[in-house]
Amino acid sequence: MAVSTIFVVGVIAAVFVGVNVGGSSTGVAFGPATGSGVLSMRRASGLMAVFVVLGGFTIGTNVVDTLGTDFVPAQYFTLGASIGILLFIGLGILLGNVLKVSTSTSQTAVAAVVGMGAALGVLDWRTVGVVGMWWLLSTILAFWLCAFVGRYFYDAVVDALDLESGDSGRLAEFAVIAIGCYMAFSAGASNVANAVAPLVGSGELGMTTGVAIGGVAIGVGAFALGPRTMETVGEDITDLSLEASLIAELIAASILTGLSWAGIPASLAVVLTACVIGLGWGRASRRVPIHAMVDPDGPTDEARSTWAADQLDLFDPATTKRIVTTWIATPTAAGLIAFVTFELAEQFRLLS
Repeated sequence: MAVSTIFVVGVIAAVFVGVNVGGSSTGVAFGPATGSGVLSMRRASGLMAVFVVLGGFTIGTNVVDTLGTDFVPAQYFTLGASIGILLFIGLGILLGNVLKVSTSTSQTAVAAVVGMGAALGVLDWRTVGVVGMWWLLSTILAFWLCAFVGRYFYDAVVDALDLESGDSGRLAEFAVIAIGCYMAFSAGASNVANAVAPLVGSGELGMTTGVAIGGVAIGVGAFALGPRTMETVGEDITDLSLEASLIAELIAASILTGLSWAGIPASLAVVLTACVIGLGWGRASRRVPIHAMVDPDGPTDEARSTWAADQLDLFDPATTKRIVTTWIATPTAAGLIAFVTFELAEQFRLLS
């Protein structure tokens, strides 16, 4: 009976994480679609639920394997340890929600698992290095791809889509919905693991059952919490043209899907924000030479004036600083708490 109760608690913890992930990810995926009036929030939530499950079953299993077995041997994911990891992930999400910042659940999940592995002395540091390297490379790639598009192709994309004229009709609506679904697919591929990987790694849940529970939980979050985040993103997106948001989402989803295919847990929020910042920087630098932008002394006053007059105003430096600080603080806090907790548990032989 006791084991059964602990198992139920573990599933509840996984569902809690999944629901919160769903609420956060839905706004990112379908905020532009609902904000532009192309989709109702209920239909957007339904599409989110469907494509998250699809992403989880087709690609997400690779990420579940990495998070559930590659960082720490599977036998160390006992039910108690799995519940602890899930609670640390949940606390990380809560911290982001309190600070009103989209938290990187993937990085928080990895940090919690790494903290446990380090405390128990069973961490595979090679896996840590590989995943960390891809986090850095994917963020840099997202920034520079979007900077290149913003600098050289943004106007051509705007002219081709012609979303502002209202004459593009069904083609424009299809583009907005399709990219939202693609974002939902990539979110499922990456984030289902955050909710269920510890339980799958422990052997308490099979892969199929685990992915199903994680996908359904994220889908529930899309209906329960998604409308709030879609409303926020939909309102904030007014400072970001629909064309710009679609470009950023398409590139971010493609990068995240590729990482998930390789089994790398990565953050949709981090990659997407890097895309938005890169797109704005590239757009702003159209008439300012790149060497002036990266000069240690900074651009001249004339270049600054040109930059200010021509930028997309896609990001606020103060807000960006707060977001980046939270991204660093949240996984760090989760990792440290996990390390201290499991270190104490090991010292007092609570894991025996």
